[in-house]
Formats: sequence, structure tokens, C-alpha cells
Amino acid sequence: MELSIVVPIYNEEENVAALYESIRDALARTSLEYETIFVDDGSSDSSFTLLKEIAAQDQRVKLLRFRRNFGQTAAMSAGFDAAKGDVIIPMDGDLQNDPADIPRLLAKLHEGYDVVSGWRKDRKDTFITRKIPSLLANALISRLTGVHLHDYGCTLKAYRREVLDGINLYGEMHRFVPALASQVGAKVAELPVNHRPRLYGTSKYGISRTLRVVLDLMTVKFLMAYSTKPIQLFGKWGIYTLLAGCLSGGTTLYMKIFDNMSMNRNPLLILTAFLLFMGVQFIVLGLLGELNARTYFESQGKPIYVIRDRVNLG
Repeated sequence: MELSIVVPIYNEEENVAALYESIRDALARTSLEYETIFVDDGSSDSSFTLLKEIAAQDQRVKLLRFRRNFGQTAAMSAGFDAAKGDVIIPMDGDLQNDPADIPRLLAKLHEGYDVVSGWRKDRKDTFITRKIPSLLANALISRLTGVHLHDYGCTLKAYRREVLDGINLYGEMHRFVPALASQVGAKVAELPVNHRPRLYGTSKYGISRTLRVVLDLMTVKFLMAYSTKPIQLFGKWGIYTLLAGCLSGGTTLYMKIFDNMSMNRNPLLILTAFLLFMGVQFIVLGLLGELNARTYFESQGKPIYVIRDRVNLG
């Protein structure tokens, strides 16, 4: 199987038939062997019924159905796990992503890249509630991860299978896959893609999603920088806090000896105790993180490195 297309679906009964037809028509002009995996994320409308009718007519259409709504990331993860293609392309189920861009993504991928991320350069969404939060979020994500993309939120991306094999998705982390892939040496490119206005239904995601994205960004930053060495993060802050506590304690003693200030009336004494306590807590937290990191990697036999090529090693 050369290509797997993964489409999360949640209450898109007006769009599924047209989406299937547009994917079929876009790939009919190629000689690719492909499959389309629709993942019904607990829809309460007739989306799954319509998809079953399509699947009965086309064996290239595969269906997964959740028992309830688990979210877009879970739907993508299920689709990735079921996919058999050497290249995996996720896309939205609302017809705003254009399947005609799929051959362009593949062509870019074959230039030597491992991930090609779509960029909705002319985005057809509301300015205040969608474009502005997205602009700020993309700038923040690019700065913190070091992987500079204009549009992390665009679902339409192309991944080589081996890039996704070692990545587990939680929360809203599907948008961070290019950054996580870059961490293990994947070559990432960005390609402007067509973005169409939504014709039917309403968006399932609002501005409230921004907070969840920010929280997941903290997780991604930690995973990229300190997943194998948590003591270097928490231990560093523990040492800084202990030094600040010692400085505060020394100042308290100086004021007692030379200024005759009562220590129990000096707020620096409380600050000293607080800083020393927090310093110890940071260091202990780092040591516990080291134990967890070793348990995570060793229990699963996961290496802390990724090999691109082997020569004369069998």
C-alpha cells in the first residue's frame, strides 16, 4: 500500500459523500495504490451510516467507529494505527482541505522530506475567532519548538510511516507531530495548500481550544528538551532556589548580628525557609523524573536515539 488517507469525522453528514468523491477524483488521475480510512469520532448524526454505504461500494474505504466522542487527536491516532500505507496523509472531514493538494504533498515529500505540512495561506475562516488565535499560537509554537511553520493547525499533512511509528498522541498533540518528528531528525517542509470555505455544518472547535493547545505545547517542549534528562531541568532550578535560600538566610543572619534585628520579626527568615524547602523539592522531583524516564524507556525497550541508516550491520 503506497498511501493511506486518514479522515476524522464528527457530525459531518452533509460533507462525507462529497468528501469521498473529491478524494476519489483527485487520486483517479494518479496510479497510486491507496486507502481512505474514515474514523467516526462518536457522531450523533447519520455520518457513519452514509460512510457504510460508501464502503460497501468501494473496498478502498475503511471505517472505524468510536463508542463516544474522544476528540480529533484520538481519531487521528486510531487512523494512523490502522493505516497500511508507506505515506499517511490526514485531512479534515469538513471539505475545507482540498484533496487535489494530495499529489502536490506527495511530490514535495519525494524531494527528500519526511514530513510535509500544509499551510493555509489564504485561510477561509473568521478573522477574530480563528485567524488571530491561530497566528499567535503558530508564532509561539515555532519559537518554543524551533520548528518554524506558518500553520501548525492545518490537518492536511504528509508523513512517511516511519516518522509516525515512534510517536504516541495525546490531548491536542496531533498538531505538534512535525515538531516531535524534527526532534528525531526528520526533515520537515511546508507547502501552501488550498483552503475552502465551509459549505455545510459548523466548526466543532472554538477559541476555547487555544488553552488546551498551550498546555500541550508545554508538554511538547518538555518532551523535546528534557524527556531523557529531567534532572537537568528540575535539578537546575533546585540549585538556583537553594542558592537563593542561602543568600536570604545569610542576609537574615547579617541583619541579626550587625543591625540587631530580631529574626522572628524578619520576613526574610520565612522566605529562606520557603526557598530551601522548594529547592529540595525541585531536586527530589528531578530524581523522581529520572526514575520515571528510565522506567518508560527500559520497560518498553525504547532507545533514546533514532538510527537513520545502517551499513554492514545486517
